[in-house]
Amino acid sequence: MSDPRKPTVLIVDDQEPIRKQLYWALEENYNVVQAPSRAQAMQLLQQTPIHVVLTDLHMPPNEQDISEGLGVLEGVRRFNPAIPVIVISGDDEQTTATKVVIQNGAFDFFLKPFNLDHVQYMVGRAANHHRWFQDYLALRNEERTKHSVVGSSPALTRILDQAHAVADTNATCLVTGESGTGKEVLARFIHQTSPRAKHPYIACNIAALPESLIESELFGHEKGAFTGAATRREGRFELAHNGTLFLDEIGELTPAMQVKLLRVLQERQFERLGGKEVLTVDIRVIAATNRNLEEMVENGQFRADLYYRLNIVQLELPPLRERPEDIPILANHFATKAARKHGRPPVNFTAALLQRLQAYRWPGNIRELENIIERAVVISGSPVLDETVLPEKILAQSLQNPMTSAPSQPATANVPAAPTIGITLINNLLPPDLSFETAIQTLKRDLVRQALVECNASRSEAAHRLKISRQYLHRLINELNVEG
Repeated sequence: MSDPRKPTVLIVDDQEPIRKQLYWALEENYNVVQAPSRAQAMQLLQQTPIHVVLTDLHMPPNEQDISEGLGVLEGVRRFNPAIPVIVISGDDEQTTATKVVIQNGAFDFFLKPFNLDHVQYMVGRAANHHRWFQDYLALRNEERTKHSVVGSSPALTRILDQAHAVADTNATCLVTGESGTGKEVLARFIHQTSPRAKHPYIACNIAALPESLIESELFGHEKGAFTGAATRREGRFELAHNGTLFLDEIGELTPAMQVKLLRVLQERQFERLGGKEVLTVDIRVIAATNRNLEEMVENGQFRADLYYRLNIVQLELPPLRERPEDIPILANHFATKAARKHGRPPVNFTAALLQRLQAYRWPGNIRELENIIERAVVISGSPVLDETVLPEKILAQSLQNPMTSAPSQPATANVPAAPTIGITLINNLLPPDLSFETAIQTLKRDLVRQALVECNASRSEAAHRLKISRQYLHRLINELNVEG
């Protein structure tokens, strides 16, 4: 039975020993399905969500004398061009395989006889590529994108004000906070509200990379730089040129890599692994960590000069337990996202459920909250969620360690909760010193500004996003003195 948490790899080869060898190499980390022909491969594509395809380039040709391997590649490209295809070729066919990669859109290739470690590395890159592309589509298509920072508490508002102030500059930022507090979301927010927003945003989790591959991933490598380096690869620094590079878990860098990173931050120059050409990049670096870097500096685990280079501006995200007023807003956001993802109806929460959430201490922070809400949406299927859908650990701790003084209300499945926004945002939307009309004008101005930012100042796209006519948008811009 397949594990839904693992990517699925399709192996297409007419030779059973080759399929078995690849299966044994990949089965631990992937769901692996096999096909001995193009026809069966296309059938599996229709039946199973596939993340990576490995296909032999020169399986026996079909009736039109076209290689079945090329047929698989072309079929996958037609079916879903986002699925990376890795081509397997003979030792004497490297030139042909290279042409296939360049001309036909294959992700990469490897030659027989192959090194299984190299195969695992290449499949890992392809699976990550597929995941990043899906993340990009979600980022582009979701009504509320991942770079939107959700919340209105004073603690979060202070951080967002600082992020806005630094976004217009090129200053290196260090985002700190416990695991799961939303450090990458804040990094995306800074990028999307900066002059670099039209250029690449590249993320790299240092802790997720094997130590032997960190240098290659960051700086790229030349062909032949190490065993398995069959082609030249651009690293994350090169890919992020003119944009933003986000380095997560920066505290996990080895001492040797700390020296190399320091040089890039100082000079904005580097060489690919195995190369001599000095490359110059124009990027903004945002680093993040859940560790105490000052303490690591004192203990000799992290270079002081690198720490000060990274820490031009420090943004410390508060843990979720210190901003319980944001929990209903976040819960509503995650419920909407989960309902769309799993085909469930939109949901509301009872007041009792929200009180339970606010009383829990959230050791996993926002990431844990999202997991709990998605689970609740999936297992319930009801348009109104009450506290009975919550795990026992939340029900137990919320009674022992209350974080909110709100009176307990009985949970009921047939009485919808008051809308979350009404419970949590009324004082922020209508402060005591503003009239109702002024608050409405302010809200309109903020909506127009945000639409113009997200649509790169395109008034036609902004009008479409706001669901108003272009003429009305022009009038609002003039009336509200909005730049754009």
